[in-house]
Amino acid sequence: MVRFLLRRFGLALATLFVLSVLVFAASQLLPGDIGRNVLGPFASPADVQRLDHELGVDRPVYVQYLDWVWKFIHGNLGTSLEYQVPVASLLGPSLINSLKLAAVAFALVVPLSIFGGVFAALRRGRLPDRVITLTGLSFTAVPEFISAIVLILIFGVLLSWLPVTAAYPADADFFTQVYYLLLPGMALVLVLFGYIARMARTGTIDALESDYTRTAFLKGLDTATVIRRHVLRNSLLPTIASRRPSS
Repeated sequence: MVRFLLRRFGLALATLFVLSVLVFAASQLLPGDIGRNVLGPFASPADVQRLDHELGVDRPVYVQYLDWVWKFIHGNLGTSLEYQVPVASLLGPSLINSLKLAAVAFALVVPLSIFGGVFAALRRGRLPDRVITLTGLSFTAVPEFISAIVLILIFGVLLSWLPVTAAYPADADFFTQVYYLLLPGMALVLVLFGYIARMARTGTIDALESDYTRTAFLKGLDTATVIRRHVLRNSLLPTIASRRPSS
């Protein structure tokens, strides 16, 4: 378990490093001079040179990259050239709202998907398995914006159960915020349900066909105990550790 987590952590660090290099390289390949673009075509060369020095773009590329990474780690994303305020202050409110939405979607999709996948595996080849598998594939195949529009029409317009016109009030309590985030959270659930349910189904089937599960049955353990102690424990780890592929 520890080796598995360390391997995943190392892979995540390597991925972040490659992404940081690609993002920084893309910014370096942008056409034009930063100082000239900010000050305009009529700025004097001295003013352009002074701004380039203030921004640090006249230093070697590797120094710029290391400085950029160091500041990013410490939460310093620089200053917005348009608004002249820290970039972090502009991203903060949006990031908080995104995290709240992700938390609501996560709280909904994880139990639903795992229960659906495990139930489908236990009824493998039967009607519940076919229904859950087909439903998950259908949800995954539908584009996110189509799912969102359908949910708005059903729960916001026809039934009027959930708000669709605005975000939650600034002074809203926890339950009010969750109420306002249910509809967009449901749109994310539809997208993720099929993938997580398929992973849970596959992991459960593999665990059911493993030697330790057969041994547990041979020892005389009842089905519920075997599923709870052996099947779920070994089938849910790859499901939780898996990542949804990009669409």
